[in-house]
Amino acid sequence: MDNTNSTPRKRIDTKELTMLALLAALAYVVMFLSKQIPVNVLGFLNFDLKDVIVCITGFLFGPLAALGVSVVVSFIEMITISSTGIWGFVMNVLSTCALACTAAWFYQRKRTMRNAIIGLVLGVLLMTALMILWNYLITPIYMKMPRAAVAKLLVPTFLPFNLIKGGINATLTILLYKPVVTALRKAKLVKPSTGANQGGKKKVGVLIVTAVLLVTFILLALVLAKVI
Repeated sequence: MDNTNSTPRKRIDTKELTMLALLAALAYVVMFLSKQIPVNVLGFLNFDLKDVIVCITGFLFGPLAALGVSVVVSFIEMITISSTGIWGFVMNVLSTCALACTAAWFYQRKRTMRNAIIGLVLGVLLMTALMILWNYLITPIYMKMPRAAVAKLLVPTFLPFNLIKGGINATLTILLYKPVVTALRKAKLVKPSTGANQGGKKKVGVLIVTAVLLVTFILLALVLAKVI
């Protein structure tokens, strides 16, 4: 009896671990491609999009899974393409987890579109506040900048940068979550949904508003980076 019960559980765990590994690999690819976009602020602030994949991971498997993928991807980034060393690794993990783990935790309470949006908004706000604090504490160390100079950049640069970056990742998560998860479920890589379906018109309305917000955040990012 014990052997019968343990075998399915092991198979489920293996499938989840495989999915987490695939999502981590996808997050790394997205991060790498993001680095190729010639849009940055101050020469070192990049609009990294890997948080989208980490948020989707959190919605599927919970905040601890989002934390694990964030740490793995940030570590591989540190030893492969990053020039900011351990400090960049710490900042990456803090930023991604503030957004993704917060959103996943709130979404796990009740799996609805409303909770997903609220969780993402809370995550963006927490990430922005945390990054302002940590940029003040850490940026002078790994960027070799005077702390007074960094302090002058907190409100005019770091605040809008993190709000815009978080907004882009949050809106992309809302737009991509359903098609990505639907594809994974058709491939039988994740469990079928057990939640109630949202109203069609309401869902379309949310997606339209989200798409408009995404375009707005992208334009703001281009303005902040002095591209337009």
